[in-house]
Amino acid sequence: MRMVDVIDKKRNGGELSDDEIKFFVDGVVSGEIPDYQTSALLMSIYFKDMNDHERSQLTLEMMKSGDRIDLSGVPGIKVDKHSTGGVGDKVSLPLAAMVAATGIPVPMISGRGLGHTGGTLDKLEAIPGYRVEISQQDFIDQVRREKLAIIGATGNIAPADKKIYALRDVTDTVDSIPLIASSIMSKKIASGTDALVIDVKTGAGAFMKTLPESQALAEALVEIGKRVGMQCMAVISDMNQPLGRKVGNTLEIEETLDTLKGRGPQDLLELVLTLGSYMVVLGEKAGNEDEARAMLERTIEDGSALDRFRAMVVAQGGDGRVVDDYGLMPHAKYRIELPAKRSGYVSQMLADEVGVASMKLGGGREKADDRLDYGVGIELNKKVGDQVREGESLLTICSDREDVEDIKELLYGCIEIGEKVEPYPMVYKIIK
Repeated sequence: MRMVDVIDKKRNGGELSDDEIKFFVDGVVSGEIPDYQTSALLMSIYFKDMNDHERSQLTLEMMKSGDRIDLSGVPGIKVDKHSTGGVGDKVSLPLAAMVAATGIPVPMISGRGLGHTGGTLDKLEAIPGYRVEISQQDFIDQVRREKLAIIGATGNIAPADKKIYALRDVTDTVDSIPLIASSIMSKKIASGTDALVIDVKTGAGAFMKTLPESQALAEALVEIGKRVGMQCMAVISDMNQPLGRKVGNTLEIEETLDTLKGRGPQDLLELVLTLGSYMVVLGEKAGNEDEARAMLERTIEDGSALDRFRAMVVAQGGDGRVVDDYGLMPHAKYRIELPAKRSGYVSQMLADEVGVASMKLGGGREKADDRLDYGVGIELNKKVGDQVREGESLLTICSDREDVEDIKELLYGCIEIGEKVEPYPMVYKIIK
């Protein structure tokens, strides 16, 4: 088999056979297929797409390219959640603790942020001592013991994806549905989970900007899950404005803990309860979403979710005292207000630009090897639909530098004040 023939076939709109897909993935991992030919096939897939069978086979071959975690020794149905990424999206943190508190094992392998989107691992590393890298056996043992672990990719999970993604990033083929879907699902299948709820974001701060794009991605992910025997469903949620009231690593841990204490922002809590109710049903701890929601609400009321979060932090080497003392985490030197220039209603607050502002303060990465300033970020005092008076603070800029005129200019450019508008819906569609 020749790689040039595989490229030619897909370039002309043909369906790749299972053997051709295996040949491609094996060649990427071994290094026998040069980058320029891999890039050529990725571009062909970008323009010619893949059908459902091709997508599933690509996912399976990428999964089989490395290790697969065996969680069969952990009792119960293991349920995970994945998000396609956004700004202020700390959902995984309170969600995992609440679901684990119902008795469902939650083995979560998460990622880091890049660009305007935040990463779950970066947020957790704002907690002194927290280790996101633990051995595969320690991960399994912790899920069995504590019902919860949130770590970075362990061992040799889907090495084909790592090589392919690096080329997608530099060849402008990132936003291809078959390539996105196979990348996400190969890692989730390899992580050993039984069921998966996917939070597909849509809007200004999301990877997919429009609802039709987001729906197409959600349907592709769910279809792959079904074809490989995984229980899988997706929620399409809003990312036109940041989620919650805080953007930044320490700030989002604070908001996570506030949520687990019953005083978090309503939009964050609503999305957590929506996603969590599906996870609890998939985990067979409740017969329907209403019953599951009530169970999750009780984990906040009785403190069991907060206890699960603290237990996870301590198990992974973190300082459990942060649950009660936020001052143990890094914080910015300056808190600078952004006053409204006129009175009216906030009619727009573009999530991606708020994320870029946090990144430029040092809270995110422009390049993969950038160092983070965990204490910086943005606090949202107003959100879309809120009334504001001239001079009233729209946002608080948490910064380690006093001169933030560039950040103010960026933020003023992404916020509009005008007539009253309805807030964005939190959830647009459920895909099963």
